[in-house]
Amino acid sequence: MSEEPKLIISEKSQPISDAGKTVFVEIYRLENANEWALSIDDEFNNTSSWNNDFKTEDAALIEAKRAILEEGIHKFIGPESGKGEWK
Repeated sequence: MSEEPKLIISEKSQPISDAGKTVFVEIYRLENANEWALSIDDEFNNTSSWNNDFKTEDAALIEAKRAILEEGIHKFIGPESGKGEWK
């Protein structure tokens, strides 16, 4: 019986704040994978995940910062209950 691969969290993962709000950018991969995944979590445990992977941690972080800058941080903050429409 083989063990499941471990999840590697990038040191590039970080909180980002704008307009008085903070989200957490999480960059991660499975230990046997070469590419990195990206998600942004809000204070209410809502998650926005990217469908594509990134060759480097830096590429994932750049994409997260670009998305927050272009779309606004509020796009990544969902409702407190985790239900309903996004702001």
